[in-house]
Amino acid sequence: MRRPRARLLAHHQLPPAGPSPERPPDRPPDRKRSVRNRIGVPSRHIAMRTQRMTLSVSVLALLTLAACGTESGSGSGGGDTVQSDVPVTGVAWSVDSVTVDGKKTEAPEGARMQIDPKGRATADFGCNHIGVDARVKGDRVTLGKPVTTQMVCDEDIEKFEKAAIEAMGGELTAELSGKKLTLTKEGGTTMELSEEKAADLVGTRWTVTTLLAGETATTVPADLPKERTPYLTLADDGTVRGNSGCNSFSGKATVKGSTIDFGAIAGTRKMCPEPEMEVERAVLAALDGPVTYTVKGSTLTLTAKDGKGLGANAEAPESGSQHG
Repeated sequence: MRRPRARLLAHHQLPPAGPSPERPPDRPPDRKRSVRNRIGVPSRHIAMRTQRMTLSVSVLALLTLAACGTESGSGSGGGDTVQSDVPVTGVAWSVDSVTVDGKKTEAPEGARMQIDPKGRATADFGCNHIGVDARVKGDRVTLGKPVTTQMVCDEDIEKFEKAAIEAMGGELTAELSGKKLTLTKEGGTTMELSEEKAADLVGTRWTVTTLLAGETATTVPADLPKERTPYLTLADDGTVRGNSGCNSFSGKATVKGSTIDFGAIAGTRKMCPEPEMEVERAVLAALDGPVTYTVKGSTLTLTAKDGKGLGANAEAPESGSQHG
């Protein structure tokens, strides 16, 4: 038993102490050998790997720069960008007439259409509210399948609306002459429009047609009783009055630049069916504090910082003047 123990101790025995042999003075340190001895890889292989790594990093940098150079620029929103040689977007158009199968029909009073730069067209030909996806490129206007409300209206207006919806479907060619726009469909169907003159902000009765919540727009029900149709009218004395969908209201409204600052709103306290109360809550929320306003033709849009707001159409004007 002692011999194996003695051999084990001998196996772990340290070398005798003493000065290490000196390197010959005429021989410089062998760095390649020290690298090989330290990590077990020849130095020429390390040099090759270093060159490959440098090349790979350089190529990666070039590819990254190339990708940055070909990346599309950042925009305000996703989806197709409207490119228009004929400036038809962002303009409030009054519809003058529609020609189908050679028969020209004059539009009813108040018929209008608008294409916004974000790719959406809205129209009102005197009866229903109509929305449709739109794409404008060059002198081509492509409109998708329209979505409409389902109101029953005067027979003549319904006939015109049907013809107008037929005229605005598919791919159209836009031709602009002064403030007149003609949209022509393959086969000769045409729609003639004129740029609307902006209605006065003050003194106009604005009928609320759309409720806004961020990117969502909801159409106000068209079958509300006439006396409960939401509207607002701004007066020269800095006040506002109207109906919020159920109750009448009045309050302060200060117009400055492109902003309207609504003060406290007071109203009657009637209770109405829930659909009307829901409209009322949304209208009053849009008339709370400062909002940005735009008037395009006969359309008013109010938008607050939180994205809430409303859209309204001008009706019979009252006395007053535009504030700006």
